[in-house]
Amino acid sequence: MSTNDSTVQRAARLEQLRAAMARHGIDAFIVPSSDPHLSEYLPRRWQGREWMSGFTGSVGTFIATAGFAGVWTDGRYWTQAETELAGSEIALMKIPSGASLLHIDWLAANMQPGQTVAVDARVLGLAVARLLGEALGARGVKLRTDLDLLDEIWHERPGLPLDPLYEHAAPYATMSRAEKLAATRAEMDRLGAERHFISTLDDIGYLFNLRGSDVNFNPVFVAHALVERDGATVFVAENKASEELRARLAADGVRLAPYAEAAEALAALPADSTLLLDPRRVTAGMRAAVPDTVRVVEAINPTTFAKSRKSEAEVAHVRATMEQDGAALCEFFAWLEATLLDPHRAPITELTIDEQITAARARRPGFVSPSFNTIAGFNANGAIMHYRASQASHSTIEGDGLLLIDSGGQYLGGTTDITRVVPVGTITAEHKRDFTLVLKGMMALSMAHFPRGTRGPMLDAIARAPIWAAGVDYGHGTGHGVGYFMNVHEGPQVISPSASPDPHTAMEPGMITSNEPGIYKPGRWGIRIENLVLNVPAASGEFGEFLRFETLTLCPIDTRCLDMALLHPHEVQWLNDYHATVRERLLPHVQGAARTWLELRTRAV
Repeated sequence: MSTNDSTVQRAARLEQLRAAMARHGIDAFIVPSSDPHLSEYLPRRWQGREWMSGFTGSVGTFIATAGFAGVWTDGRYWTQAETELAGSEIALMKIPSGASLLHIDWLAANMQPGQTVAVDARVLGLAVARLLGEALGARGVKLRTDLDLLDEIWHERPGLPLDPLYEHAAPYATMSRAEKLAATRAEMDRLGAERHFISTLDDIGYLFNLRGSDVNFNPVFVAHALVERDGATVFVAENKASEELRARLAADGVRLAPYAEAAEALAALPADSTLLLDPRRVTAGMRAAVPDTVRVVEAINPTTFAKSRKSEAEVAHVRATMEQDGAALCEFFAWLEATLLDPHRAPITELTIDEQITAARARRPGFVSPSFNTIAGFNANGAIMHYRASQASHSTIEGDGLLLIDSGGQYLGGTTDITRVVPVGTITAEHKRDFTLVLKGMMALSMAHFPRGTRGPMLDAIARAPIWAAGVDYGHGTGHGVGYFMNVHEGPQVISPSASPDPHTAMEPGMITSNEPGIYKPGRWGIRIENLVLNVPAASGEFGEFLRFETLTLCPIDTRCLDMALLHPHEVQWLNDYHATVRERLLPHVQGAARTWLELRTRAV
């Protein structure tokens, strides 16, 4: 589709939406980037914000009034949004770091008493719905949550995904379904709840040892679940489970029911029952289905904590997976460097990078899929934090500069996420300075020791300090939790200045988190260096337990990009020790050109 066609199509959709708003007496309509499970990555049925606006980033809120339309998104997506919204009447509304609900403030300031704002409660988080209701109510503005206007105008809207379910089985599933259900029920008892309703797809996949492919890159399936003391129900589209799988689930007291019956099951709860809900992980629509007579206990899903703390058996699988992933990267980078030096080669583009790195991973045992869209950004494209090359817009890797590659894989034994930056041709002293500053930040966090229970956001400044010292900053968090053959972005822990240091962000043993500071210079280059790290015990004494990070990711960091004058001796030692570990762990898995490349790129500096 051409840009002109896209602009015309967006204008037509906006006109249809405004007509539907007028029919229902709606003055503003909100389309969040969300689904009934509050997922980050959405099945096509719920990609309404993208369908309306053309903005493809994973975070954003679309709002339309009779005379205005805008998309609110944060600094990671500003450049992308400016490009994708160009030519339309849809404005980019920039959200400063830490102000992700700024669209609520805008509505409160711009709507008049007596007007009506509408949003579909089935895709609106309960916590956000409460904030929205309070802000609008204070202005005398009515909030309607019973309308899905997209259904009226999106005539070819996709249905529920129908790909089959499958089990995450032993040896990779290190706890049985029965054991996980027993642990969940024990926590329900502790909280005084007879029943527990779950909507988040990663929690459901973890609890029932099930996986699917309903969402790109995340091995989850669209479902709700209700756990009771004597059984459990998974509400899922029909015909997604084989008879054999249904039988195995039934043996553990788990039955399957139609997806649409989830809200009905909540509405039918006994009047005197007690229900556990996570207000951060359930929609306003599902909460509204619960009868007023039911006592609701609000607390974080027990499975959210349980799956974030990987067991020793799971960590062993993750370490083995990192070796396979690292070996695939050795093969890829050996190919890349050799091909760039070949004067007779075909052109290499950012799309070629994605194809080759995915092919290298696909040759490794246990590989299932990429864990997200590969980000391969050369020079200026590397400065776009969530850049994605497309057939219509991509760069050829030629000339001089820096190539940023952020990629990952889903394996039966773990989920990987890694960013490396490599030089192409001749790079400048400024390139090397920025690269070294980013590496110093990454190493500073890698070497940190901290008390067990430290809130994740409090660690962010450790990685930024060397970068701040040079008068530079970056516009994204330093780290996100990572799942175990699950979502590449997983809570509850997060290392970010925009996250509140709430109790649920406490760092505990077994958590896997990314460590990925960066520097981005729009129009010139971007640098990010990312490893995954594991919380492990460091010390214990009169001041309590302390944790440190074990680096899990195994792939050389390109020393050709270093300004050695900026490194302290302890930093040089960390880098040499890391490369020695990478070499030792990966050599048994590579041969030929990949082995030669590994030995070259892990030489001590």
